Amino acid sequence: MTGGSTATAATAITSLAESLLAARDGAHRLALPSAADAGFDVAAAYRVADEVRRRRIARGEGPLGYKIGFTNRGIWPRYGVYGPMWGPVWDTTVVHLDGIEHTTSLAGLVQPRLEPEIMFGLRTAPRAGMTEAELLGCIEWVAHGFEIVHTHFDDWRFQAADTVADFALHGRLFVGPKVPIARFADPRAELAALDVELSRDGAVVETGNASIVLDGPLDALRVWVEAMHAQPIDWPIVAGDIVSTGTITDAWPLEPGQTWQTRLSDPRLQGITLKTQA
Repeated sequence: MTGGSTATAATAITSLAESLLAARDGAHRLALPSAADAGFDVAAAYRVADEVRRRRIARGEGPLGYKIGFTNRGIWPRYGVYGPMWGPVWDTTVVHLDGIEHTTSLAGLVQPRLEPEIMFGLRTAPRAGMTEAELLGCIEWVAHGFEIVHTHFDDWRFQAADTVADFALHGRLFVGPKVPIARFADPRAELAALDVELSRDGAVVETGNASIVLDGPLDALRVWVEAMHAQPIDWPIVAGDIVSTGTITDAWPLEPGQTWQTRLSDPRLQGITLKTQA
């Protein structure tokens, strides 16, 4: 997809975008694009993602912000992806929790996994090159929540470009109670120091520290803002966007009938209980 005529490349992008949307809508798996085309790279993958985004908007879905993936350095060797990527989140995939408990169906998700994350709500759009104070001035609130990630590729094995094209692995985003950023005296340090304990059916499965996401959620946000402004694909960042900054633990496989809970070291951010059903 990196070579050949412009018309040929455009056809390949359109074909892959259609296949990915069909896999999402039908909850079925696909062959790896990188296996079918040795030239399929991250730049090509974002062109596919842009076509997917355009088609989702055309069919009535509304973008509500972004998820940033693979900010957790600890999981890079496990998945073979060694840097962040990102993709849109949607009014069809985002749930603002009414409280701290929620039950969700896993229908429509392919090999779903759960990630506890910190997310921001933007008051204004950040730009590249901002100071820390300027970046903080763009943030209205911070929240803890869950992202359910999933992939249409067998056994969670892929290349970085595959993950970008595959909806940035985004399935659903659950946004917990929102805390005004002004309640944090030093948001960068305080959020980086956050510990998250993740439990399944009452047993702790992992504890993570938020510094694992590129030194902390605010740092992850900065890296993403700079990368968004540097990439040739013109995706807007607008006031009101939600930006989820990446998992603080590994991504844990989900099955129906489970109860997942988090406990956070900072009392300003409440833990979440998520129950799964078929």
